[in-house]
Amino acid sequence: MVDFARGTPVTGSLDVAWNHGMPGRRGEREPKIQVHYYDEHTVILRQSKSVHYEAPFMFLLFGNDRALLLDTGATADPERFPLRGKVDRLVAIWLAKNPREGYELVVAHTHGHGDHVAADGQFAGRAGTTVVPKDVAAVRSFFGFGDGWPERTVTFDLGGRVLEVLGSPGHEEAAITVYDPWTGVLLTGDTVYPGRLYVSDSAAFLATIGRLVAFAATRPVTQLLGCHVEMTGRPGRDFPIGATYQPGEHALHLAPAELTAVRDAAAAVAGRRGVHRFDDFIIYNEAGPGDQLRLMGRGLAHRLRLTRLPGSVIAGGRPARTPGPARRRRTRAPATAARRGPPGPAPPGRGRTRAGPASACG
Repeated sequence: MVDFARGTPVTGSLDVAWNHGMPGRRGEREPKIQVHYYDEHTVILRQSKSVHYEAPFMFLLFGNDRALLLDTGATADPERFPLRGKVDRLVAIWLAKNPREGYELVVAHTHGHGDHVAADGQFAGRAGTTVVPKDVAAVRSFFGFGDGWPERTVTFDLGGRVLEVLGSPGHEEAAITVYDPWTGVLLTGDTVYPGRLYVSDSAAFLATIGRLVAFAATRPVTQLLGCHVEMTGRPGRDFPIGATYQPGEHALHLAPAELTAVRDAAAAVAGRRGVHRFDDFIIYNEAGPGDQLRLMGRGLAHRLRLTRLPGSVIAGGRPARTPGPARRRRTRAPATAARRGPPGPAPPGRGRTRAGPASACG
């Protein structure tokens, strides 16, 4: 049995060069799923941009009794995106080192948007597997929130590895955030990540970020891991939506102080719908049709340029940077925005660092 309570949080590795797509048709040569071991019981997966431009990250956490797969990516077709096969192999590898009978798998989601639940069907009929439906009622029931949603923090035991789960609506009504005491990692889904923070309910989002800030102040959070990278290596600049090649992208992980930065930024733009740029994220605060049209128009223009200039390097080809304090672009950020501290055992660096032996693709 693995002792998941002793010596926590453990030191994990984010020494990995994340696949970020390839120009032109060369992208078809990129592995469909990239696998990186944060530690021997924690796996991060990324869907290839050659399969779907969203390229979401997914997380596989092993406990003594069961594993949790958090999110299933943006593509249903197992031929194009063989997530089930990849997860089965990863589970088999873990069980070979930690043999036991009746090992279970729980498939849950950071939230219910299509790019996080598309491959749920691949796990239908898998023995010992529970797929949590994506709607808020099912999420509340499965994790045991009861009438305490979303304010209540609940626990979910993988077998000695006891996770803490927080309701996190604002981006999507069934969103959750998962804290893993074993690693100290806070899995923030699409609520906080280096990209476009789409806020559908400003009041709910502010309340969620406030709870996350308060929660992190009482836990040894090492770093934040969201589900996408959309920012370039230039402060306040994102890749166009639909981009299938993101050279020099921002690092995935963010320092815990980024929660305070997002909270202060969201409070500063509360009541002002539209697009608000900061160094490491962009808040789409209850954005209207015009904002969405501009976003989609920029993406379309990007794809047209690629058509005219096949193989060219588009958007953000500068080296990725270490996350710094949140600052508004064109407008000053709130004076209370906190500076980031060190992110823990794996200090943030360039988005493309030298990959260690723990990284694999398939």
